Formats: sequence, structure tokens, C-alpha cells
Amino acid sequence: MDWNKALQVLRLGATGPQPPVRGPAPRPPDAGPDPLVVPRAAAICVASGKGGTGKTLVAASLAQHLAGAGPTLIVDADMGVANAHILQDVHPEGSLVDVIEGRASAREVVASVGENLDLLSGGSGFARMAGLSAFELHLVAAGIERLEVAYRHLVVDSSAGISNQNLAFATASDVVLLVTTPDVTAMTDAYAFLKVFLRRKPLGEVLLVVNRAADGAEARRTAGRIEEVSHKFLGRTPRWIATLPEDRAAFRCTQRRRPVLCAEPQSALGRALGGLVAVVEEELARNRPRGLGRTLLRHVARSPQLG
Repeated sequence: MDWNKALQVLRLGATGPQPPVRGPAPRPPDAGPDPLVVPRAAAICVASGKGGTGKTLVAASLAQHLAGAGPTLIVDADMGVANAHILQDVHPEGSLVDVIEGRASAREVVASVGENLDLLSGGSGFARMAGLSAFELHLVAAGIERLEVAYRHLVVDSSAGISNQNLAFATASDVVLLVTTPDVTAMTDAYAFLKVFLRRKPLGEVLLVVNRAADGAEARRTAGRIEEVSHKFLGRTPRWIATLPEDRAAFRCTQRRRPVLCAEPQSALGRALGGLVAVVEEELARNRPRGLGRTLLRHVARSPQLG
């Protein structure tokens, strides 16, 4: 081959019959949507560094509100001591315990709790669920991945603290709400959660909710202290988005097993929760859902030690 012909081949490609270009095999007509491109639910994780901050109360009202916009699933990730079902006034027959032990699929243990609202319970009274192995978390993640294509929103009611599995759910979610109170131990543990979260997800953002504030001044002091220490030692701060007042409506609604936004929407706490969910909706509109289950599966693959 002379030089001119070589240039022609380089510029135009080889002449003569070419082998067919091989692409992905066509999907059979009855195969359903491609799992790689099908839309997945947006995931909101409601977390706290310390127990008793009102995390489940926030998650319950948030889920009830989002259900008005489309199918919503509450994932009770407080494994072993799950209580999200209480504020929905249901008694799930199955839980993620059954999924891990091979008795049922995640879809089979989902409980309906209202119009457009379902619950996936983490089980109650099972100490071993508090420290799942990598394989067990993989089973949970795979079950959620199959479910999330059927919902518009997933609300994760996380357990308190900074365990590996708590951080796995938080970092896999699209939006993270960190609920604290003015109590100094709650603020300290909120900072601890933020510290380990940012180690796992340096570009992640945490939205701060101050609950049980006596007034606006106390809420500002609480948020300010967390922002100050976070900026000093982490170079980052959470974004304070809402204040929830100290209000007996929380006690009354818990006793009635109803979310505040359903039972007492006009209470001071109900109005504040309404403002909170509006901010969360704006945040969701700015984020493209990644898929909680799918992202969790990737996390498990990178983290052989989770227990």
C-alpha cells in the first residue's frame, strides 16, 4: 500500500465490506422498562446524632405530605427497634428481618398505611439488626432497589447515631435532614454526625432542623453554635432550614398515632412542619434522584466491613 492510499484509509476508513457494528442486544418486547434508565424515587433521609430529637415525628409528616404528590414509601431504617409504624397506626406483619432471613421479599413485607403511602418496617425487638453485615445490608439494598421504581419518594426514618449502616443510608440519599434540639448533648451528637457524614461524602450537603425550640432566639443560638463549630473544625456548615417549636401537639399526635400534619395541621408545630416540607420539595426539585437502593448497593460493594 502506497502512502496516498494509506492516508485515504486513515481519513476515510478501510474500503470494502465491513463487519457489522455490534451494539447491545435489543430488549425483548415483554422485558419491561430498562432498569438502567427507569426513573427512581427521590430519597430523603431524616437523621439525628442522638435519639429523642423528634426525627420520626418529622419523617411521618414529611411522608404524609409527599404522598399527596405521588406514591411514597417510608423506609424505617431504625433496624431492630423500628417505630415508624406507630405514627401511621398500623401493625406490619412483616419486616426487613424476614427479608434478611430469607422468608420473604421486600415487596412482600411492604404494608399499606394510607392513600399513596406504604411502609417498609425495619422490625422491632431484634438486636442483631442494629449491626448488619455487608451481606445483610446488600440484601436490604437489593430489596429497596427493586421497590424504588414504583415510588416517587422514599422517606428514610433513620436510627440515631453514627453507625456504619446509618451513614450508608444517609450518604445514599438525595437529601439529608439532620434533626437536633437545643440540648447540648443533641448539638454535640449532631456535630458528630455531620463530621463523619462529610468524611464519607465530602461534597454532600446536610440540612439542619432545630426541633423543640422555646422561641426563635433559642433556635438561632442552637443553629449558630453548630454552624460555628462546624466551620471552625470542618470548614463546612449545615444549612439551617427550619425551626420546630416546643408544642404539646407533638405529644397529643403521638398518643393518637397520627402525624402532626394530619391530626393538627393548624397547630404551631403543624404550621412549622408545613414550612419544612415546602423547603424539602424545593430541594428535591434541584436534585436528580440517584436511587437509594442502587446507590446503597455500590456502597456495600466498596465497604466489605460494615458490622
